Amino acid sequence: MNTDLYMVMGLVLCLLAVPSLLSALVDGRPPRAAAITAMIGLGLVSIAIGNRPGGYALRDIPEAFYHVAGDILMRWR
Repeated sequence: MNTDLYMVMGLVLCLLAVPSLLSALVDGRPPRAAAITAMIGLGLVSIAIGNRPGGYALRDIPEAFYHVAGDILMRWR
C-alpha cells in the first residue's frame, strides 16, 4: 500500500477518536474505544513515517490528502 494512504487513514482515525474520547469523559466512562482507535491511528501514522524515505514534513500532509483523494476519484471513473 501507499504510505500516503497509511498517513491519511491514521490521521482520520486519530481525528475520529477525539469525539469518542470527549463523550466517554463527559459520561464518566473509560475511553476504551477512543484509546484503541487512537492507537491504531498512531500505528498507521508511524508506519507511514517509517516507510517513506525522508519521512513526512508538515507541508507534505495536505499533499498526501490530495494524492489519496485523487487516487480514489480516479478509481471510480
